[in-house]
Amino acid sequence: MTNMIRTDTLWELVEARAEATPEGLFGIDESGLEMTFGEYRKAAEHLAAALYERGVRENSAVSWILPTCFNALVLLAALSRLGAVQNPIIPIYRGREVSHCLRQTGAQLLIVIERFRGFEYGEMANELAGKIEGLDVLITSDEPWESQLPDTTAMLPPAPSAGNKLRWIFYTSGTTSEPKGARHADKGFLAASFGLADAMGLSPSDRIGLVFPVTHLGGVNSLVAALSTGASHLIVESFDPPTTIPFLGKHGVTHAGAGTAFHRMYLEAQRKRGEKPIFPNIRVFQGGGAPKPPPLHYALKDECGAGILSVYGMTECPVLALGRFDDPDEQLATTEGRLNLPETELKIVMADGSLAAVGVEGELRVRAPQLFLGYLDEALNSDAFDEEGFYRTGDLGFIDERDCITVSGRLKDVIIRKGENISAPEVEGLLLEHPKLADASVIGVPDEVRGEMVCAVVVLREATEPLAFEEMVEYLRGKELMVQKIPERMEIVEALPRNPSGKVLKRELRKQFAGTG
Repeated sequence: MTNMIRTDTLWELVEARAEATPEGLFGIDESGLEMTFGEYRKAAEHLAAALYERGVRENSAVSWILPTCFNALVLLAALSRLGAVQNPIIPIYRGREVSHCLRQTGAQLLIVIERFRGFEYGEMANELAGKIEGLDVLITSDEPWESQLPDTTAMLPPAPSAGNKLRWIFYTSGTTSEPKGARHADKGFLAASFGLADAMGLSPSDRIGLVFPVTHLGGVNSLVAALSTGASHLIVESFDPPTTIPFLGKHGVTHAGAGTAFHRMYLEAQRKRGEKPIFPNIRVFQGGGAPKPPPLHYALKDECGAGILSVYGMTECPVLALGRFDDPDEQLATTEGRLNLPETELKIVMADGSLAAVGVEGELRVRAPQLFLGYLDEALNSDAFDEEGFYRTGDLGFIDERDCITVSGRLKDVIIRKGENISAPEVEGLLLEHPKLADASVIGVPDEVRGEMVCAVVVLREATEPLAFEEMVEYLRGKELMVQKIPERMEIVEALPRNPSGKVLKRELRKQFAGTG
């Protein structure tokens, strides 16, 4: 790996890369638009000046919702140039979740795409501005920022240089009914990304497929990894196998992400194509966010030319463990890798509070420089950290004699659908408000494409008043619930299984309905 640049802030990295390789390819999108690292810095400075004139200053809270595109990547850098506290919101959020984020962050500005994938984000933003005092809205289109915003004479102050200040708020659904805002500083966040770049062996000749929402924490990790090494991004606004896979192959993708669902689609496309490789230059399929079946690693390596490099992390700790290029296949296929980032500490705690021995399952707890600064809602922090300052991940797993981590389950009642955490209690709470339902439980059931499918198990108030599946879906849409949280299956039962204290035995429900859809 060459040209590795390390800085304390994202903006310092943007400037350093533009100085080092101004003509290097920053990225190319599906329309054929290209941008160099020098052009990237220039575009970010132009946007920063326009936002400064609009009142954005250091520590200003700015929320934004854009698809994965050049405008989103430029906005990331522009807000970093100003030292704003930015809150990227994934596009699957709707009014209910977005309103919560805006109120909790105290956002003074909400930036949205006018329309994306059939949803009117501009209308939603204006409606929210009418309800939240002091909220300004900027609605953008698909056109480059420079064609939408006038040149400004605003004189920008020096860029903030402190990498340990709050600069990011990412929301995670976790196990609570409301999304939780995780606070991050540049310094730790960048440290995780530099470790990722090192493990993936990135160099200026590499092409990374950016195929998932850049508003997701992993999207920013990928951006930083590329900036630090001079690698380029192949930018995909909406992943669609018939168009996305040829685009990635044409432009020489070397690192194709971003998780099990994507990897399965790549493998299926390769099998349909035959012996001619879909990705002639592929070096690795990186990913995380969902369970990885060991046979998938071997199938990808045998049929597509490269295996899987896992990245295990979460919104609160972007990279906890990860594999490396030089790891043996058995290790890459069956584990999440090692603690490959400096000063990362892990302990595995059993139910009685004692530390687990090698190979014994317990809760994974982490303490590391890349760990978040705590939740925006400080009331959540006492339960999130133990007395030694280790973050309670809620994941179950064990470490083997090679110091490799295997994640075996989770304590938290969440459903992981295509890498996104879905809070079962939130959906249950809304279902229990339905006049036709007496009881409801929401579970995740195994699904080859999604990892897990959201399944609602419900009890009717009156057998003579049935609830149709489509009726349930429309009801939840009316509650402004994001589409991915809406159950894709519904099972009607006479009663939910409960223990003596009244808790629903979800383990029994999962066993009953797994594989019966």
